[in-house]
Amino acid sequence: MGSVKDLQITKKPSQTEMGVGRFSFSDRYSVFDWGEMPDHIDGKGAALCTMGAYCFERLEEQGIKTHYRGLVDESGKTVKFNELKQPSSTMEVSLVNIYRPNTSVADGKVVHDYSVYAEKLVNCLIPLEIIYRNGLPEGSSVFKRLDQGKITLQQLGLDHMPKPGEQLEKPIFDVSTKLEETDRYITWEEAQKIAGLTVDELAGLKAILLKTDNIVSELAVGVGLKNEDGKIELAFDPQRQLMVVDVVGTLDECRFTYGGVHVSKEIARQFYKKTTWYLELEEAKKTAAAKGIADWKTLAKSPPKLDPQLKKIISEMYMAAANEVTKRQLFAVPTLKEIITEYKEYMGEN
Repeated sequence: MGSVKDLQITKKPSQTEMGVGRFSFSDRYSVFDWGEMPDHIDGKGAALCTMGAYCFERLEEQGIKTHYRGLVDESGKTVKFNELKQPSSTMEVSLVNIYRPNTSVADGKVVHDYSVYAEKLVNCLIPLEIIYRNGLPEGSSVFKRLDQGKITLQQLGLDHMPKPGEQLEKPIFDVSTKLEETDRYITWEEAQKIAGLTVDELAGLKAILLKTDNIVSELAVGVGLKNEDGKIELAFDPQRQLMVVDVVGTLDECRFTYGGVHVSKEIARQFYKKTTWYLELEEAKKTAAAKGIADWKTLAKSPPKLDPQLKKIISEMYMAAANEVTKRQLFAVPTLKEIITEYKEYMGEN
Protein backbone atom coordinates (compact mmCIF):
# COMPACT_ATOMS: atom_id res chain seq x y z
CA MET A 1 0.00 0.00 0.00
CA GLY A 2 1.26 3.44 -0.92
CA SER A 3 0.21 6.77 0.54
CA VAL A 4 -2.38 7.34 -2.23
CA LYS A 5 -2.78 4.08 -4.12
CA ASP A 6 -2.71 0.35 -3.42
CA LEU A 7 -1.16 -2.40 -5.52
CA GLN A 8 -2.65 -5.83 -6.15
CA ILE A 9 -0.08 -8.18 -7.68
CA THR A 10 -1.42 -10.68 -10.20
CA LYS A 11 1.96 -11.90 -11.38
CA LYS A 12 5.22 -11.07 -9.63
CA PRO A 13 8.11 -9.76 -11.74
CA SER A 14 11.16 -12.00 -12.04
CA GLN A 15 14.69 -10.78 -12.65
CA THR A 16 14.12 -10.94 -16.41
CA GLU A 17 10.32 -10.75 -16.91
CA MET A 18 7.83 -8.07 -15.98
CA GLY A 19 4.92 -8.93 -13.74
CA VAL A 20 1.32 -7.75 -13.84
CA GLY A 21 -0.52 -5.75 -11.20
CA ARG A 22 -3.39 -3.38 -10.61
CA PHE A 23 -3.18 0.05 -9.04
CA SER A 24 -6.24 0.95 -6.98
CA PHE A 25 -6.28 4.73 -6.74
CA SER A 26 -7.73 5.79 -3.39
CA ASP A 27 -9.18 9.09 -2.23
CA ARG A 28 -6.23 9.45 0.16
CA TYR A 29 -3.67 12.19 -0.36
CA SER A 30 -0.21 13.09 0.91
CA VAL A 31 1.77 16.31 1.29
CA PHE A 32 5.33 17.03 2.46
CA ASP A 33 6.24 13.31 2.43
CA TRP A 34 3.95 12.74 5.44
CA GLY A 35 2.04 9.85 3.92
CA GLU A 36 -1.72 9.43 4.39
CA MET A 37 -3.35 12.62 5.65
CA PRO A 38 -6.41 12.57 7.95
CA ASP A 39 -8.93 13.52 5.22
CA HIS A 40 -10.03 11.72 2.07
CA ILE A 41 -10.81 13.72 -1.08
CA ASP A 42 -14.03 12.38 -2.64
CA GLY A 43 -13.62 11.32 -6.28
CA LYS A 44 -9.88 11.94 -6.27
CA GLY A 45 -8.88 8.32 -6.91
CA ALA A 46 -11.06 7.84 -9.98
CA ALA A 47 -10.10 11.28 -11.33
CA LEU A 48 -6.38 10.50 -11.03
CA CYS A 49 -6.81 7.05 -12.55
CA THR A 50 -8.76 8.18 -15.62
CA MET A 51 -6.64 11.28 -16.23
CA GLY A 52 -3.43 9.25 -15.82
CA ALA A 53 -4.66 6.56 -18.23
CA TYR A 54 -5.56 9.20 -20.82
CA CYS A 55 -2.08 10.73 -20.55
CA PHE A 56 -0.36 7.33 -20.75
CA GLU A 57 -2.22 6.59 -23.99
CA ARG A 58 -1.15 9.95 -25.43
CA LEU A 59 2.50 9.20 -24.53
CA GLU A 60 2.33 5.81 -26.22
CA GLU A 61 0.89 7.41 -29.37
CA GLN A 62 4.07 9.50 -29.47
CA GLY A 63 6.34 6.48 -29.17
CA ILE A 64 7.10 6.64 -25.43
CA LYS A 65 7.15 3.20 -23.81
CA THR A 66 5.13 2.92 -20.58
CA HIS A 67 4.06 0.18 -18.17
CA TYR A 68 0.37 1.02 -18.69
CA ARG A 69 -1.85 -1.90 -19.75
CA GLY A 70 -5.34 -0.42 -19.47
CA LEU A 71 -8.18 0.56 -17.16
CA VAL A 72 -10.31 -1.97 -15.31
CA ASP A 73 -14.02 -1.41 -16.01
CA GLU A 74 -17.03 -2.25 -13.84
CA SER A 75 -17.06 -5.86 -15.15
CA GLY A 76 -13.38 -6.40 -14.26
CA LYS A 77 -12.27 -6.28 -17.90
CA THR A 78 -9.13 -4.38 -18.91
CA VAL A 79 -10.07 -1.71 -21.48
CA LYS A 80 -8.62 1.40 -23.11
CA PHE A 81 -9.82 4.85 -22.08
CA ASN A 82 -12.27 5.34 -24.96
CA GLU A 83 -13.97 2.03 -24.10
CA LEU A 84 -14.68 3.15 -20.53
CA LYS A 85 -18.38 3.65 -19.74
CA GLN A 86 -17.97 5.16 -16.27
CA PRO A 87 -15.08 6.35 -14.08
CA SER A 88 -12.60 3.72 -12.96
CA SER A 89 -10.21 3.88 -10.04
CA THR A 90 -8.26 0.78 -11.10
CA MET A 91 -5.44 0.66 -13.65
CA GLU A 92 -3.60 -2.44 -14.84
CA VAL A 93 0.16 -2.08 -15.24
CA SER A 94 3.28 -4.11 -15.89
CA LEU A 95 5.49 -4.51 -12.83
CA VAL A 96 9.24 -4.33 -12.37
CA ASN A 97 11.47 -5.02 -9.38
CA ILE A 98 12.28 -2.38 -6.77
CA TYR A 99 15.73 -2.41 -5.16
CA ARG A 100 15.84 -0.13 -2.14
CA PRO A 101 19.16 1.35 -1.02
CA ASN A 102 20.66 0.02 2.20
CA THR A 103 20.35 2.64 4.95
CA SER A 104 22.80 3.12 7.81
CA VAL A 105 24.01 5.85 10.16
CA ALA A 106 27.63 7.03 9.97
CA ASP A 107 29.03 9.92 12.00
CA GLY A 108 25.51 10.86 13.05
CA LYS A 109 24.27 11.10 9.46
CA VAL A 110 21.88 8.82 7.57
CA VAL A 111 23.75 7.20 4.65
CA HIS A 112 22.16 5.44 1.66
CA ASP A 113 24.06 2.74 -0.22
CA TYR A 114 23.01 2.40 -3.89
CA SER A 115 25.79 -0.01 -4.89
CA VAL A 116 23.22 -2.59 -6.11
CA TYR A 117 22.57 -0.30 -9.12
CA ALA A 118 26.20 -0.50 -10.24
CA GLU A 119 25.42 -3.96 -11.64
CA LYS A 120 23.54 -2.61 -14.74
CA LEU A 121 20.26 -4.09 -13.56
CA VAL A 122 17.32 -4.81 -15.86
CA ASN A 123 13.59 -4.99 -15.17
CA CYS A 124 13.76 -2.54 -12.27
CA LEU A 125 12.64 0.87 -11.08
CA ILE A 126 15.17 3.67 -11.46
CA PRO A 127 15.45 5.18 -7.94
CA LEU A 128 14.85 8.78 -9.06
CA GLU A 129 12.02 11.28 -9.41
CA ILE A 130 12.66 13.25 -12.58
CA ILE A 131 11.20 16.76 -12.63
CA TYR A 132 10.58 19.42 -15.28
CA ARG A 133 9.85 23.06 -14.49
CA ASN A 134 8.25 25.34 -17.10
CA GLY A 135 7.50 28.07 -14.59
CA LEU A 136 8.16 28.94 -10.97
CA PRO A 137 4.78 29.52 -9.33
CA GLU A 138 4.36 30.49 -5.70
CA GLY A 139 5.16 27.44 -3.60
CA SER A 140 7.83 26.07 -5.92
CA SER A 141 10.61 24.39 -3.91
CA VAL A 142 13.17 26.25 -6.04
CA PHE A 143 12.70 29.46 -4.01
CA LYS A 144 13.28 27.70 -0.69
CA ARG A 145 16.35 25.89 -2.02
CA LEU A 146 17.82 29.13 -3.37
CA ASP A 147 17.23 30.88 -0.03
CA GLN A 148 18.91 28.01 1.84
CA GLY A 149 21.85 27.88 -0.55
CA LYS A 150 21.05 24.29 -1.56
CA ILE A 151 21.06 25.17 -5.25
CA THR A 152 22.59 27.97 -7.31
CA LEU A 153 21.29 30.06 -10.19
CA GLN A 154 24.04 28.54 -12.33
CA GLN A 155 22.85 24.99 -11.56
CA LEU A 156 19.34 26.05 -12.60
CA GLY A 157 20.62 27.66 -15.78
CA LEU A 158 19.28 31.08 -14.70
CA ASP A 159 21.03 34.44 -15.03
CA HIS A 160 18.87 36.27 -12.48
CA MET A 161 16.97 35.68 -9.24
CA PRO A 162 13.48 34.47 -10.26
CA LYS A 163 10.22 35.79 -8.85
CA PRO A 164 7.11 33.74 -7.96
CA GLY A 165 4.95 33.32 -11.05
CA GLU A 166 7.84 33.66 -13.48
CA GLN A 167 7.68 31.68 -16.72
CA LEU A 168 10.91 30.16 -18.02
CA GLU A 169 12.24 30.52 -21.56
CA LYS A 170 13.14 26.82 -21.55
CA PRO A 171 12.36 24.09 -19.01
CA ILE A 172 14.58 23.44 -16.03
CA PHE A 173 15.24 19.75 -15.41
CA ASP A 174 15.56 18.70 -11.77
CA VAL A 175 16.04 15.37 -10.01
CA SER A 176 15.51 13.90 -6.55
CA THR A 177 15.78 10.54 -4.85
CA LYS A 178 12.72 8.28 -4.89
CA LEU A 179 13.31 5.46 -2.42
CA GLU A 180 14.52 7.31 0.68
CA GLU A 181 12.48 8.33 3.74
CA THR A 182 12.28 11.89 2.38
CA ASP A 183 12.79 12.85 -1.25
CA ARG A 184 16.21 14.53 -1.49
CA TYR A 185 17.19 16.84 -4.34
CA ILE A 186 20.50 15.83 -5.86
CA THR A 187 22.74 16.89 -8.74
CA TRP A 188 22.52 15.16 -12.11
CA GLU A 189 26.03 13.80 -11.52
CA GLU A 190 24.91 12.14 -8.29
CA ALA A 191 21.72 10.92 -9.96
CA GLN A 192 23.70 9.25 -12.72
CA LYS A 193 26.01 7.63 -10.16
CA ILE A 194 23.41 6.26 -7.72
CA ALA A 195 21.18 4.91 -10.51
CA GLY A 196 24.09 3.35 -12.41
CA LEU A 197 23.22 5.19 -15.64
CA THR A 198 25.46 5.50 -18.68
CA VAL A 199 25.88 8.87 -20.39
CA ASP A 200 23.53 7.75 -23.18
CA GLU A 201 20.93 6.49 -20.69
CA LEU A 202 20.99 9.80 -18.84
CA ALA A 203 20.49 11.64 -22.13
CA GLY A 204 17.62 9.28 -23.01
CA LEU A 205 16.00 9.91 -19.64
CA LYS A 206 16.08 13.68 -20.20
CA ALA A 207 14.70 13.26 -23.74
CA ILE A 208 11.70 11.32 -22.39
CA LEU A 209 11.21 13.97 -19.71
CA LEU A 210 11.10 16.76 -22.31
CA LYS A 211 8.74 14.85 -24.59
CA THR A 212 6.41 14.05 -21.69
CA ASP A 213 6.47 17.69 -20.61
CA ASN A 214 5.49 18.79 -24.13
CA ILE A 215 2.63 16.27 -24.39
CA VAL A 216 1.14 17.10 -20.98
CA SER A 217 1.56 20.84 -21.61
CA GLU A 218 -0.32 20.56 -24.89
CA LEU A 219 -3.19 18.69 -23.23
CA ALA A 220 -3.32 21.27 -20.44
CA VAL A 221 -3.26 24.41 -22.55
CA GLY A 222 -6.22 23.13 -24.55
CA VAL A 223 -8.45 23.59 -21.46
CA GLY A 224 -6.90 26.78 -20.09
CA LEU A 225 -4.40 25.11 -17.77
CA LYS A 226 -0.70 25.92 -17.56
CA ASN A 227 1.65 23.01 -16.87
CA GLU A 228 3.99 24.74 -14.41
CA ASP A 229 5.98 21.67 -13.37
CA GLY A 230 5.66 17.93 -13.05
CA LYS A 231 7.46 14.68 -12.36
CA ILE A 232 7.84 11.31 -13.96
CA GLU A 233 9.29 8.01 -12.81
CA LEU A 234 11.17 5.65 -15.08
CA ALA A 235 12.17 2.00 -15.06
CA PHE A 236 14.29 -0.34 -17.13
CA ASP A 237 12.38 -3.08 -18.93
CA PRO A 238 13.92 -6.58 -19.31
CA GLN A 239 16.02 -5.30 -22.24
CA ARG A 240 17.18 -2.28 -20.16
CA GLN A 241 15.09 0.07 -22.28
CA LEU A 242 13.60 3.10 -20.55
CA MET A 243 9.86 3.21 -19.87
CA VAL A 244 7.60 5.59 -17.94
CA VAL A 245 6.00 4.01 -14.84
CA ASP A 246 3.78 4.87 -11.89
CA VAL A 247 1.37 7.51 -13.27
CA VAL A 248 1.80 10.71 -15.27
CA GLY A 249 0.03 13.98 -16.08
CA THR A 250 -2.34 14.16 -13.10
CA LEU A 251 -2.99 16.82 -10.46
CA ASP A 252 -0.72 14.87 -8.09
CA GLU A 253 2.18 14.50 -10.51
CA CYS A 254 1.92 18.02 -11.97
CA ARG A 255 1.46 21.53 -10.69
CA PHE A 256 -1.12 23.19 -12.96
CA THR A 257 -2.43 26.73 -12.75
CA TYR A 258 -5.58 28.30 -14.24
CA GLY A 259 -5.31 32.05 -14.65
CA GLY A 260 -2.62 32.06 -11.96
CA VAL A 261 -4.66 29.93 -9.52
CA HIS A 262 -3.28 26.55 -8.45
CA VAL A 263 -5.15 23.50 -9.74
CA SER A 264 -3.37 20.67 -7.93
CA LYS A 265 -2.75 19.43 -4.42
CA GLU A 266 -0.68 22.60 -4.01
CA ILE A 267 -3.94 24.08 -2.66
CA ALA A 268 -3.77 21.62 0.25
CA ARG A 269 -0.05 22.38 0.70
CA GLN A 270 -0.78 26.11 0.94
CA PHE A 271 -3.50 25.44 3.54
CA TYR A 272 -1.11 23.42 5.70
CA LYS A 273 1.75 25.89 5.33
CA LYS A 274 -0.34 28.31 7.42
CA THR A 275 -0.66 25.82 10.31
CA THR A 276 1.61 25.27 13.32
CA TRP A 277 1.81 21.61 12.26
CA TYR A 278 3.85 22.61 9.19
CA LEU A 279 6.36 24.51 11.34
CA GLU A 280 6.68 21.48 13.64
CA LEU A 281 7.11 19.20 10.62
CA GLU A 282 9.94 21.34 9.19
CA GLU A 283 11.66 21.39 12.58
CA ALA A 284 11.30 17.60 12.88
CA LYS A 285 13.01 17.11 9.51
CA LYS A 286 15.91 19.37 10.51
CA THR A 287 16.33 17.66 13.88
CA ALA A 288 16.25 14.19 12.30
CA ALA A 289 18.88 15.18 9.72
CA ALA A 290 21.15 16.67 12.40
CA LYS A 291 20.86 13.70 14.76
CA GLY A 292 20.90 10.91 12.17
CA ILE A 293 17.31 9.81 12.87
CA ALA A 294 15.97 7.91 9.84
CA ASP A 295 12.23 8.33 10.57
CA TRP A 296 11.63 12.04 11.15
CA LYS A 297 7.88 11.46 11.50
CA THR A 298 8.43 10.12 15.02
CA LEU A 299 9.37 13.68 16.00
CA ALA A 300 6.21 15.34 14.62
CA LYS A 301 2.56 15.45 15.67
CA SER A 302 -0.28 14.26 13.44
CA PRO A 303 -1.65 16.86 10.99
CA PRO A 304 -5.03 18.59 11.42
CA LYS A 305 -7.92 18.05 8.99
CA LEU A 306 -8.68 20.28 6.01
CA ASP A 307 -11.40 22.90 6.22
CA PRO A 308 -14.57 21.08 4.96
CA GLN A 309 -15.40 23.74 2.35
CA LEU A 310 -11.86 23.65 0.98
CA LYS A 311 -11.97 19.85 0.89
CA LYS A 312 -15.11 20.00 -1.29
CA ILE A 313 -13.47 22.51 -3.65
CA ILE A 314 -10.37 20.33 -4.03
CA SER A 315 -12.55 17.27 -4.67
CA GLU A 316 -14.48 18.98 -7.46
CA MET A 317 -11.25 20.42 -8.89
CA TYR A 318 -9.76 16.93 -9.37
CA MET A 319 -12.88 15.65 -11.10
CA ALA A 320 -13.40 18.74 -13.28
CA ALA A 321 -9.77 18.66 -14.45
CA ALA A 322 -10.20 14.99 -15.43
CA ASN A 323 -13.38 15.83 -17.35
CA GLU A 324 -11.83 18.69 -19.27
CA VAL A 325 -8.41 17.23 -20.08
CA THR A 326 -9.92 13.94 -21.29
CA LYS A 327 -12.80 15.73 -23.07
CA ARG A 328 -15.34 13.42 -21.44
CA GLN A 329 -17.95 14.28 -18.81
CA LEU A 330 -17.22 11.31 -16.57
CA PHE A 331 -17.87 13.18 -13.32
CA ALA A 332 -20.97 15.19 -12.40
CA VAL A 333 -19.29 18.40 -11.22
CA PRO A 334 -19.29 22.08 -12.28
CA THR A 335 -16.79 23.34 -14.83
CA LEU A 336 -13.22 24.05 -13.79
CA LYS A 337 -13.81 27.77 -14.37
CA GLU A 338 -16.78 27.72 -11.95
CA ILE A 339 -14.78 25.85 -9.31
CA ILE A 340 -11.89 28.32 -9.61
CA THR A 341 -14.36 31.15 -9.04
CA GLU A 342 -15.66 29.41 -5.91
CA TYR A 343 -12.08 28.92 -4.67
CA LYS A 344 -11.28 32.61 -5.18
CA GLU A 345 -14.38 33.54 -3.16
CA TYR A 346 -13.34 31.08 -0.45
CA MET A 347 -9.84 32.59 -0.26
CA GLY A 348 -11.35 36.07 -0.04
CA GLU A 349 -13.22 34.99 3.07
CA ASN A 350 -10.28 33.23 4.74
